[in-house]
Amino acid sequence: MSALSSARLPLLAGIGALVLLALLAAVPQVLPLLGLGFWVNVVAEILIWSLLAASVNLLFGYVGLLSFGQALYFGFGMYGVAIGISTFGLGLWPALLLGVFAATAMAAVAGAFAVRLTWHYFAIITVVFSLIFYFLAMSAKNITGGDDGLSFSAPAIFTSLGLTLTDRATQYYFILIICAACYALMALVVGSPLGLRFAAVRENEKRASLIGINVYATRWMAFVLAGFLAGVGGALFALFGRYASASFMFYHVSGEAVVWAIVGGAGTLLGPLVGTALLILFREVVSGFWENYLMAVGAITILVVIFAPKGLVGSLHGLIARLRGRAAAATDGE
Repeated sequence: MSALSSARLPLLAGIGALVLLALLAAVPQVLPLLGLGFWVNVVAEILIWSLLAASVNLLFGYVGLLSFGQALYFGFGMYGVAIGISTFGLGLWPALLLGVFAATAMAAVAGAFAVRLTWHYFAIITVVFSLIFYFLAMSAKNITGGDDGLSFSAPAIFTSLGLTLTDRATQYYFILIICAACYALMALVVGSPLGLRFAAVRENEKRASLIGINVYATRWMAFVLAGFLAGVGGALFALFGRYASASFMFYHVSGEAVVWAIVGGAGTLLGPLVGTALLILFREVVSGFWENYLMAVGAITILVVIFAPKGLVGSLHGLIARLRGRAAAATDGE
């Protein structure tokens, strides 16, 4: 009975993912009918920011490295798109690829130094990288726009089909498809032999090294992949807002992503999405009548860390595992 239940778990997870995707796909059709058209863009924003939280989660939840510098790669993704369009006159897809490539390349370079360290030393060096490029971006006004940032008009997605980001539903589906592809990629990675190497390094790097795992290379690959996810998020956010700014490279943006990942559940695939959705929806609802809503966000985070240290999704997984264990024990006892 237990083996049968275990075999059904991937099937149930797949069905759950398809149901979630169907619900997200219905957002641009259903919410406007309810007079809630504004929330379509909020959900799109949640999807984008969840990629930044997913990049934190990949490092912290799967490899055990807590980064407070993922906003750097988010910013590189933003500026890659903005500079590609406004300076080089690129179309949407080449600019998107430029932004993602710039973020991934930056992560490859920074990761080569950062993953040599662990614990608080790793966290500090990620912040230092973020601060260095934040101040560089602020001072290079002729390239980045400095305090004012760069604004641009987004090119068409497919000119021949007349698909543009100015249409709210088209923009939403463009973001949803790319975000879903990123989550599918991450599911493949964490379920692959590379994902097992991530877990081995997270649990005990010395033992991982003894069984032949190259700890440095494993951490570096995770760092680059995390930079890729953050870069995709930044590129999408630039196209979403038609704007790029150095302020999004500051470390407090990385701190928010850490909170989203921890509240949702570090080490779970959808935890970052749940945490990002919960706290952004809370902000949208509460900030309208209480400007100090961040105090409540802090209280929520503290409560989750104390009473649900594995985050909301992690705690749900634990509850399901306990219930399955009890059901299996009851069946064996009959």
